[in-house]
Amino acid sequence: MSARPRRKLLETGTPVRPMLLLIPQQPSTRARLQPRELWIGAHLPQLALEALAGDRRRKVPPVRTGGDSPLAVTELEERAQHIVAANEPAVRAGVRAGMSVATALALLPQLSVKPRDVRRERGLLERLATCAQRFTPRVSLEPPDGMLLEIKGSLHLFGGAAKLTASFLADCAAAGSRPRLAIAPTPLAALAAARAGIPFEVTDGARLTGALAPLPLAVLRWPPEVLERLCKAGVRTIGEALRLPRGGFARRFGRESLADLDRLVGHGADLRIRFGAPERFGARREFTYELERHDALLAAMTPLLEDLANFLRVRQCGITALECRLRHRHAPATRCVLKLAAPAADPQRLKALLGERLAALDWPEPVRSCELRSGKLVPRPLGSDALWQPGEQGGGSRIASTDLIESLRARLGFEAVHGLEIHPTHRPEDASRVRLGLSMQPAGADTEAASAPPWPAFRRPLWLLTPPEPLSSIDALPCSEGGPLRLLGEPERIESGWWDAEGTLSREVARDYYHALDPKGARLWIFRERLQPHRWFLHGVFG
Repeated sequence: MSARPRRKLLETGTPVRPMLLLIPQQPSTRARLQPRELWIGAHLPQLALEALAGDRRRKVPPVRTGGDSPLAVTELEERAQHIVAANEPAVRAGVRAGMSVATALALLPQLSVKPRDVRRERGLLERLATCAQRFTPRVSLEPPDGMLLEIKGSLHLFGGAAKLTASFLADCAAAGSRPRLAIAPTPLAALAAARAGIPFEVTDGARLTGALAPLPLAVLRWPPEVLERLCKAGVRTIGEALRLPRGGFARRFGRESLADLDRLVGHGADLRIRFGAPERFGARREFTYELERHDALLAAMTPLLEDLANFLRVRQCGITALECRLRHRHAPATRCVLKLAAPAADPQRLKALLGERLAALDWPEPVRSCELRSGKLVPRPLGSDALWQPGEQGGGSRIASTDLIESLRARLGFEAVHGLEIHPTHRPEDASRVRLGLSMQPAGADTEAASAPPWPAFRRPLWLLTPPEPLSSIDALPCSEGGPLRLLGEPERIESGWWDAEGTLSREVARDYYHALDPKGARLWIFRERLQPHRWFLHGVFG
């Protein structure tokens, strides 16, 4: 605007207002670095020991893991036993995780060793995750010994991170576990810091990289060959790995390792699978009058069984356990447990089996109400009927055997029907164990329970003698009642159990096993003691 028009505006008395420029304010650096998420990483270094302490709710027999008695948990890996975890008395004597059992016993002869129970460890980890859902719905399992909790939206509900972690530790202690915790803006950083076992609480994204720099690379649990190559290059910490050129690092150590570094410092997405507590069915019905007859009770329970069937049908699942509680006026509740050999969801089948179990019970008083509780839901395979009738050309034999097992259990009791399972040991007398929880679930339904024997197929007979039968010998060769035995093939040497003992009795075996034929053509499994007096024994008979 020129000076002349401006003067005319002033002379006419029109006010001149200054022009304001609205410039959006930039957020402060502090506000930009506030993380969107905040994670608690929980690491359970003594999970193998804590799982052996038992579960009182499930009546699992406990194992003493503390006190003055040294105890270690062992695991078989590459045909050698090594230590997985040890309690405080054993650690004070020098026993460490990763040490061979022979070295541990040489350091501490009175050391008690127990085999690792992976199923109990998984159960304890799931119970802790269920407890953690009290603080946040975003809980993730990181097997075999870790867990993650996203707590950003829960801090104001529990009075801050310190009070929340204290409450979580108290719940873990009540469940029999003592995890190590760390807090970080990314899940992998929280988990890695918890594995390091040092105090770690970072809530500011700007401090994350510097706080992670001194941690060893072993906390990321990369493959051993990758860690070894990095160590030879002089890279032992996370900070040293972050300073390496990205292109060369990806070519030499893999893109997955580079992606881990990005997820560690928040430069890459890190999606975690959310843990969900197992769903179970529960329903209760009050009766208008007290019931005294079994058939009347079963008829009154039919609507509950139909509700259970609808519950299972929607989820395409079945159950292998069903609990019924009958409540009386004065007497304690009567408990009836039905266990199935395969996942079931048919209400008519469940009603028939439950009727068998109820008929075998003696009620102290008439029943006023009943309650149904299902066990854990199990995926149920959906398929068509077999072409052949049950028992014809092999058709439907599996279904028929399952129905027979369930009927026998319902009528005779759960303990009356049991199965056998393979136990991974080289000692033949301990290679199988009785298992009460006989199950006929489809393949893959319980992968943890499946274990392959450590010996070649068809190498051992199914019929073993308990105890082995002594054989006579002539010129150091075995003989039976019908005459001398003919040895077949090369021997199989079994030396095992030197670390194991029951009280003062050693369970060590040192034997050379042979396949032999007797004069009548029967194929036998015999062995010769490797120690004096080198006796021969008959241990099994082939079919």
